[in-house]
Amino acid sequence: MNSAVGKSVAGAVERRGSASTMVGKSLVTLILLVLSTVIFWIPFYFVIINSFKSGAQAADMTMAWPDTFHVIDNYSAVLFASDHMLIRAFYNSTLLTVLSLAGLVFVSSLAGFVLQRREKSRGTAWLNFLVLAGLMIPPAVVPTIWVLNSIGLFKTLPGLTLVEIALHFPFCAILYKAFTATIPSDIDESAFIDGCGGFKLFTHIVFPLLKPVSSTIIIITSVGIFNDFVNPLYFLPGAENATVQLTLYNFMSMYLTNWNLLFADVVLISIPPLVLFLFFNKRIIAGMTAGAVKG
Repeated sequence: MNSAVGKSVAGAVERRGSASTMVGKSLVTLILLVLSTVIFWIPFYFVIINSFKSGAQAADMTMAWPDTFHVIDNYSAVLFASDHMLIRAFYNSTLLTVLSLAGLVFVSSLAGFVLQRREKSRGTAWLNFLVLAGLMIPPAVVPTIWVLNSIGLFKTLPGLTLVEIALHFPFCAILYKAFTATIPSDIDESAFIDGCGGFKLFTHIVFPLLKPVSSTIIIITSVGIFNDFVNPLYFLPGAENATVQLTLYNFMSMYLTNWNLLFADVVLISIPPLVLFLFFNKRIIAGMTAGAVKG
């Protein structure tokens, strides 16, 4: 009798504990939803709603509903401003992103593979230090301009592509190194026994296995490169070389800012990264956590 009572009491306590746990999880979820709404969706709503207003009403900087909608007028003005600069900017930013990603994935994957497989070599410690230093030391603009100008790549897309690859290389190489540690080295030995060379081993066997982390790197760095403002401003000046972020200057000046057109431009240049993130956010998490545990 006493054992039955004890079991019922223990069951009641367990149910009460599970109920409190569910309430706690629900409360945390609610808090996170409120925070995400305040941090992300309210500013996004502010930008969108002001892109629908007239210039005078958008200058009030409120979240009030527009008196009259100027959607077609505002977005058409943005697309056709400065002789279709936004369209050229989308082309330049897309080309810059694709070229940078191609070079970045190739170089950083090779570096990560070598750094991991030769982890016990003498020079590897110094190479790891240099890679980490690349994450901590900020880039120097003037010396970089001098180097690009001396080799004839200043104000050119290939020059800016090299800059983007160099700036994102340390982070990508570290991710590739961590993920390569999950690939057994026995695969390398078997390939060498079968007569496979080092480069062929990497391109035909190892690199296809790096697909999860490659997807993560492509998604993360593509958003950063596409939305880059500072590097194109310094290393690729000129109206014909404008990237999407630099088109914001079309609607800003010392004495006048067309806020409705500026907000419309922000909406247009935010669509590609937003769509990319919404569709591939799960792949980002999978690639970031795949190399966290060696096994």
